[in-house]
Amino acid sequence: MSLILAGAAGNIIDSAFYGLIFNESTYYSVAQMFPEGGGYAPFLYGRVVDMLYFPVIDTHYPAWMPWLGGKELVFFRPIFNLADTSISVGVISILIFQKQFFKHELAEVKKDDVIETSK
Repeated sequence: MSLILAGAAGNIIDSAFYGLIFNESTYYSVAQMFPEGGGYAPFLYGRVVDMLYFPVIDTHYPAWMPWLGGKELVFFRPIFNLADTSISVGVISILIFQKQFFKHELAEVKKDDVIETSK
């Protein structure tokens, strides 16, 4: 639950304040903090920006390979949003370990079923 809440809080903080304190960034320019004209968006309209990109291999295919020779090869291209990754890991861990989280409730239900059937 703490991973889910932390990820949600991170996304809310990013969207609330990023548009106020940074100007618009483009592919060729990095956003500047506290620009003169103010940010690019009002409160709660900013973009979520906590992204991570880890290209493990960044090279080119060998020239001798048919169809792919000389083209760019980037292995592990996904870009991760840190807050969304936290939410996903929290939900997946709850799904995997759900019996441990709800073991007490299942035991009570079984006891109630036994009592009702014996009456």
